[in-house]
Amino acid sequence: MIKVNGIDIDIGGKSFVGKSIADYLASTNYDCKRIAVEKNGDIVPKAKYAETLLAEGDALEVVSFVGGG
Repeated sequence: MIKVNGIDIDIGGKSFVGKSIADYLASTNYDCKRIAVEKNGDIVPKAKYAETLLAEGDALEVVSFVGGG
């Protein structure tokens, strides 16, 4: 299990452990151009999403940027 925004994630028995952040994001509806990802308290640069692997117990925070005015 990993935790995303405080919620345990194990979608339909499909574990994301050993997959990359990019793999996880591809399975979601996030607009990757408008988000920031933090893994275990550290911000992950977008250029590192594909090479940053998830491990059991990891905690991700995914923040979407919203424009306004």
